[in-house]
Amino acid sequence: MKQIDARGLSCPQPVLLVKKAMASGENDSIEVLVDSAVAVENISRVASSLGWDVAATPKEDEVQLQLVQK
Repeated sequence: MKQIDARGLSCPQPVLLVKKAMASGENDSIEVLVDSAVAVENISRVASSLGWDVAATPKEDEVQLQLVQK
C-alpha cells in the first residue's frame, strides 16, 4: 500500500500526487492524508472517475482517504 501525506498542500498538488501513484501501476491501494475539504472532494472525484473505490475516514484535523483499485 502506498501512503501519501498531502497535509498542508493546496490543490492541485494532492491530486497530482495521487494521480502519479495511480499511474505508476505499482499500487492497488493508496492511503492519503489530507487536511482540506477541497482536497477530499477533488481526490475522490478523480479517483472515482479512474475506476478506484474511495472511502473517507475523518480524524481530528484531517481526513484519511483509502483508495482501492477496482
